[in-house]
Amino acid sequence: MELEQQLQTLTKDAAELGIAPIVIEKAVAPVLKLLAQQLNHLEYFVLQNFSQDWVLITIKNNQETSQEKRVIYAFTTVKDAATFQGSDDPDILAVPIPVTHLLFELFSVQQIDSIIFFDTPGNLTQAVEIQRDRLDGLIFQQIQQLQQIPPDLA
Repeated sequence: MELEQQLQTLTKDAAELGIAPIVIEKAVAPVLKLLAQQLNHLEYFVLQNFSQDWVLITIKNNQETSQEKRVIYAFTTVKDAATFQGSDDPDILAVPIPVTHLLFELFSVQQIDSIIFFDTPGNLTQAVEIQRDRLDGLIFQQIQQLQQIPPDLA
């Protein structure tokens, strides 16, 4: 699914998600598009269990052991997802998710601190991390800009 189609789907489904479609269209979608364009793929594979919950992994900072964050790993291929950290659990599946939907989940699911995108097939040592704080900050800026538009121009 192309990027614009992904964003249209999110906007269309916004009411079911409890968000006004205009908020998705004018504030959230432009930020999701900006971040998605910085990645190399339109969809990624995410590990999920049979209950359709994504596998959330807690990682710790080696230097600062009290620092933890909960991340979702996103892979470019099923093979990379299947071989990651020996994830041979038969109850875990790799499912394709459109990139904007992944980013939207980062925005909407409070338990996720970051999504780590492995952008190069076969390379599980280099990744792009998108943090919730950055995403939230960009969306907040977008909302503020929308609120500053004079009523006669809106």
